[in-house]
Amino acid sequence: MFSTKSQMLVMPALAAALALSACGGGGESGPPQQGAPPVTVATPLVQRLTDWDEFVGRFEAVQNVEVRPRSSGYLQGVHFRDGEYVSRGQLLFTIDARPAEAALAQARAQLAQAQATLANARTELARSQALAAQRAASQEEVESRQAAVRSGQAQVAAAQANVRARQLDTGFTRVTAPIGGRISERRVDVGNSVTADQTVLTTIVSVDPLHFVFQGSEALLLKYQREGSGVRTGTPVRVKLSDESDFAHAGTLDFIDNAIDAGAGTIRARAIMPNPGGFLKPGMFGTLRLEASQPYDAILVPDTAVIADAARQVVYVVGKDGTVAAKPVQTGALRGNLRVIHGGLTREDRVIIGGIQRARPGQKVQPQPGKIEEQPAAAGSPPSGAALPASAAQPAGER
Repeated sequence: MFSTKSQMLVMPALAAALALSACGGGGESGPPQQGAPPVTVATPLVQRLTDWDEFVGRFEAVQNVEVRPRSSGYLQGVHFRDGEYVSRGQLLFTIDARPAEAALAQARAQLAQAQATLANARTELARSQALAAQRAASQEEVESRQAAVRSGQAQVAAAQANVRARQLDTGFTRVTAPIGGRISERRVDVGNSVTADQTVLTTIVSVDPLHFVFQGSEALLLKYQREGSGVRTGTPVRVKLSDESDFAHAGTLDFIDNAIDAGAGTIRARAIMPNPGGFLKPGMFGTLRLEASQPYDAILVPDTAVIADAARQVVYVVGKDGTVAAKPVQTGALRGNLRVIHGGLTREDRVIIGGIQRARPGQKVQPQPGKIEEQPAAAGSPPSGAALPASAAQPAGER
């Protein structure tokens, strides 16, 4: 009795358990089908750009002069303030002129003596010629008087040259500025003895314009020559100082050396930089930006869309059928958040710019349209080889 009732209760439960087991077994027969992953795609951004190369260098004075006396003696006066601007010909130092003045007086006396001797010789010659005409003097005597006149003329010429030399010595006791510019401090105080052409009294550097000197690599020189980018004297350049974010100082390339330094493998170049206010100083360091290409239509994609794949760089693009493909590209400069692409992409390619971690070459994806937006670079100088809008390639005043 009890056994029959138990069997009647167990049978429905067992049937339910079998049904649940069957349902569970059907769920484990295989994974559920998943859809293609979504990604954001956009065509590359196209902008008119100019490539630039950057070089670190320093400013140098166009003229740098060591002021030395041309007359020896004791320093008698200093006529400038240390560090001020001086004009060409301005009096800087005076040297005791009394020895030079005494030598000049002596030279003038010797000139007067030579002139008197010459005058007497001419008188004697005239007398001898008159006597010779009356046959009262021999021809030999006339010739002797003529030789005395020529000797007197030579003595006068020598005395005149000596006077000019002593006048120069007297003038050299006044030391003037050979160029206009910023003068350094005095190196010799009043009362000290100075030696002609040896003692350095001070230095003067020209202020406007200045040179900016830098070194370029052999590889860059070859690139310029092969690409015909037009880097030559007269090419516009721009310079920024170490604490500046903008290349605010405009100039032109005025010198490229004629040979590459065998030790460093670089070539020396120089730009001329106007400095009307005197703000720039010789010795300052800066960064020079040199135009490395003609303006061109550049293709840009987000830098995050460029993937390093072994020894190459690739960009994932989506075909018309939704299949991902990896396209090797030649990258250029970074401009803000965008990377310049020099080769490997077309303007029509649909580049994956979002969800790239979900994409694999050969895999199907669900492309969703997006847009490439440019973000400005952080404050500071762009990296070497920076690409800028073509309008930025022009110096201030030519934009």
